[in-house]
Amino acid sequence: MVPQLSTASSSAIQQALASSWAIPPWTTLLLLLTALVYLRGWRKGHALRPGELPSWRAACFFFGLASLWLAIASPLDALSRFLLLAHMVQHLVLMTVAPPLLLLGAPSVPLLRGLPRALIQEFLGPLLSIRLLRRAAHILLHPAFAWLAMNIAYLGWHVPAAYELTLRSDAWHEFEHACFFITSLLFWWTVLQPWPSRSVWSRWAAVPYLITADLVNTGLSAFLAFSGRVLYPTYAASPRIFDISALNDQIAAGAFMWVAGSTLYLVPAVAIVFHLLSSPRYRQHAKPAGKFVILQPKPSAATRFDILKLPVIGYLLRARYGRQMLQAVSLLLIALVIAHGLMPNQMAAMNLAGVFTWNIVRALALLAILFAGNLFCMACPFMLPREVGHRLGLARFRWPSWLRLKWIGIALIAVFFFSYERFSLWDNPTRTAWLLIAYFATAFAVDTFFKGASFCKYVCPIGQFNFAASLVSPITLDVSSQSTCTACTTRDCIRGNPQQRGCELDLYLPQKVGNLDCTLCMDCVKACPHDNIGLYPRSPAVDILDSHPRSSLGSLAGRIDIAVLTLVLIFAAFANAAVMVAPGRRLLQTFASRLPFTATTFGSAFAVAFPFILALAIFVLLTRMMHRSSRSTEPTRTFFTRYALALLPLGLGLWAAHLLFHLVTSLPTIPLVFLQALHDLGLSAVTLPAWNSMATFSGASLLQFQLALLDGGLLLALYLGWRLSCQLAPDRRWSACAPFSLTTIALYALAFWLLLQPMEMRNMMNMAWSLLEPMAGNSV
Repeated sequence: MVPQLSTASSSAIQQALASSWAIPPWTTLLLLLTALVYLRGWRKGHALRPGELPSWRAACFFFGLASLWLAIASPLDALSRFLLLAHMVQHLVLMTVAPPLLLLGAPSVPLLRGLPRALIQEFLGPLLSIRLLRRAAHILLHPAFAWLAMNIAYLGWHVPAAYELTLRSDAWHEFEHACFFITSLLFWWTVLQPWPSRSVWSRWAAVPYLITADLVNTGLSAFLAFSGRVLYPTYAASPRIFDISALNDQIAAGAFMWVAGSTLYLVPAVAIVFHLLSSPRYRQHAKPAGKFVILQPKPSAATRFDILKLPVIGYLLRARYGRQMLQAVSLLLIALVIAHGLMPNQMAAMNLAGVFTWNIVRALALLAILFAGNLFCMACPFMLPREVGHRLGLARFRWPSWLRLKWIGIALIAVFFFSYERFSLWDNPTRTAWLLIAYFATAFAVDTFFKGASFCKYVCPIGQFNFAASLVSPITLDVSSQSTCTACTTRDCIRGNPQQRGCELDLYLPQKVGNLDCTLCMDCVKACPHDNIGLYPRSPAVDILDSHPRSSLGSLAGRIDIAVLTLVLIFAAFANAAVMVAPGRRLLQTFASRLPFTATTFGSAFAVAFPFILALAIFVLLTRMMHRSSRSTEPTRTFFTRYALALLPLGLGLWAAHLLFHLVTSLPTIPLVFLQALHDLGLSAVTLPAWNSMATFSGASLLQFQLALLDGGLLLALYLGWRLSCQLAPDRRWSACAPFSLTTIALYALAFWLLLQPMEMRNMMNMAWSLLEPMAGNSV
């Protein structure tokens, strides 16, 4: 039984811990001596090689020494005897904070130059020339040995028997810390390659090197968090302080290791990727060519990997009717969904309109954008009926110029999110079916009377969501040779020809940047007479960081509508996740209960819209503060539009994590739902499915994938914020980046908390909407 402490005794222990600074004399003296030697050597090296030894390297080294000393001398060491969380913080500092900071200081040259010359000549020189010692150093610094040593030490010392030994013996405790610190120095040496060392492996190898180490950290962290029992008996028997039980302490320690450890492994991995992918961007000057503008010079893509050159996939994408084949398949599926949605069976979990539409298609479409491009728009079923409208020859009008922005799409997205909860579309197959029918009718009506792809570009809410998400898509259509486009006089890629129409979205490939407004229809590929267009991988940050004017869109720095569209999608990700967990619904209910007119339709809409309006206002104030603190010459409008896009990866990470939950939990039901649909549609040969035979899934494993998506969104958002700060306020980049980074981390913490909450599977009771209208016990 765990000893219980009185309030007085618990307070006394807390005060004793706060004053328990254990200053180890020899370690402290060694660290001070190291600091003095480094400072002496750095001053000499900086005078000769200021480029290799700037001031920030010295600062990193001294901060590394300070963090190492705090880990072993502060009350954290004493607290680790009572709390596993404190011990994990100590281990994290010893393994992933102090070693990287020390190595960022490029310690080799300053430490050698800081020592007395006689000591180097008479002792270190002969010692370092010993062949056996050099071979040993080569083995120790080899990436494979360093990775194994660090991870074996990390896992081995957390085995309960070894961990308990360190808690009982001070000598073993210090030896454990030495193992962590030394093996971590070897591990991070490969990642950071402190000057003047050279990498043994390719620089690309550092990415899987870090990711696999993060997988080890994730596995141990998840085991601690989800084991359901106290693993270390000492903590179960020790006095409980800070009113936290031993099991909750272990869960908190696992969660901390998971989040903080993954961040410290993945941040350098992302930084290395972007550094390796960075290259001179597009053109600096525009050069007129008739009515078109060719931007010069655009780097050749001829040497890049072209997906359209692949044997099967490339042939299908380039085929004259390849896209129509994909659309026909998706049209048949949607027709089956609509038919089943209109059937009497209205149990959403057993109906294609409830399961396939909201749990499968939505998740697959977003995950496809994040990993393979805007495949949904490529195979969009709503476009085949639109082709019929084109054939009627009634498309004589151009879309009004004053409507050629995203405001209609933004309004429809807002109406959709409102209706999704208000009318329980996720729980009502009939309403879902009629929504799909209305979608077909709207696409047919708009494109029957208006030229071009007006519905896709300005109206379709699904398209606007996909366009915004595709800003971070890893593939894009691009020209292979800029000189070929310069010499071309027909411009078939946008004008079309008698055999093939050009781009209906008015995206001229030599001037096109990224994926915004691109449906991957491949019309430009098929129309180009020079076979000069390919589908290429690219960095997911390029589209957001590039501020040059782009075809049909201009510069994103001036597009308030695209920034608002992005923010609406980000805020909707948090709102949609929040209403599916109990704390979020309680907060919504509390807010709604304070409105005197919630029971009216207007009041209900205001209750939904107010958090969006408030979040938008807060972001406006944030960008104004960033603009003022950075003293940038750019207008505040530019800060608003560009930093809004930088938040997009975090919002998409939460969307992906949330929809992944629906996808994984619904996948086992797909065969059963299809059998149910065929039976309900009158195929007597099909027997009713056995619903009690559904497979299950591991919630802990799913959470790891969800958090990985969210972590990726956080890292990319922080990277984009830093790069934008360097562009918009190069002289005061920290002043611009700090508020954005803190806001991003706060949003990440909120998203992380939402994902850790039990996700409640909403049922037929219209749960979310009834919480908005609890006035006087009445509900709509």
